[in-house]
Amino acid sequence: MPNRQRIFITGASGCIGHYLVELLMQQTEHELFLLVRNPDKLQVPWQDYPNVQVLPGDLRNIYRLKDLLATMDTAILTAAAWGDPIATFDINVSKTLELMSYLDSDRCQQVIYFSTASILDRHHRPLKQAGELGTDYIRSKYICHQRLREVAIAPKITTVYPTLVFGGDDQKPYSHLSSGLGDVLKWLWLIRFFRVDGSFHFVHARDIAQVVAHLVEQPPKEGEGRSLVLGNPTVTANQAIRELARAHHQRPYLGMPLMPFADLFIWAFRIQMAAWDRFCLRYRHFAYDDPVNPATFGYPIYCETVAELLAAHHLNR
Repeated sequence: MPNRQRIFITGASGCIGHYLVELLMQQTEHELFLLVRNPDKLQVPWQDYPNVQVLPGDLRNIYRLKDLLATMDTAILTAAAWGDPIATFDINVSKTLELMSYLDSDRCQQVIYFSTASILDRHHRPLKQAGELGTDYIRSKYICHQRLREVAIAPKITTVYPTLVFGGDDQKPYSHLSSGLGDVLKWLWLIRFFRVDGSFHFVHARDIAQVVAHLVEQPPKEGEGRSLVLGNPTVTANQAIRELARAHHQRPYLGMPLMPFADLFIWAFRIQMAAWDRFCLRYRHFAYDDPVNPATFGYPIYCETVAELLAAHHLNR
């Protein structure tokens, strides 16, 4: 890899993007080219760094940057769309693959592509229910995962699959989960009475940025895995409830199993659930073999426990 790389980044104005751009600006001298729809949403002081160039634009018109993309040494693709079904599939599949097709497979040494762990089973194999029942966002990520082999740069794609992402502060946008964490705590007085059979991983956006920065400097070598699930060690739902309760000086009871009550509420109140939501309610254990975090590469972890996560968001008491 060249000492000073030309790096193209999408999604820089998002939660993960902010942490990543900040880290690369502060700790490297790489030339950063940031594709953002609205530069006003970019809260990092990029104007102070002559090696950073903001490119106002949209993935829908990525063909306009075809010549520039051919000069890149690395591409980091964090951008994604959701909400509008047409835009979701266009951007998350068609335009993402189109962007990759403009990279020079001889010059570009690595594409770090952001997918989601929701499309994988425990052993990192495609989860067929994600492709069949998933939301538009999840199905689009599943389809793109299946089509990555179509592009010439495919052998140099490192795919990262974040688990539950938290992050954000006064200077960075909050992730969707972090923005709703306060509402969960409002129901802690009730949640602490239930026992939940489930498990998951979570990861802070700052820790994701550290892993990606490491990959920029040290891409996987030939023969090494290029599919990395990003997350801390598995947390059980009951463990998370205990930590939340203790952080807020409440006693965790965990006496009543939640599932029978959940089924009763769904039936009694005729709650309409999407097919994917119902599948997740039954699947319950979104846990993966060998998750990767900064400690994997010898770096400290910013948020490893639920207590540290609450402290990072100033939600502990």
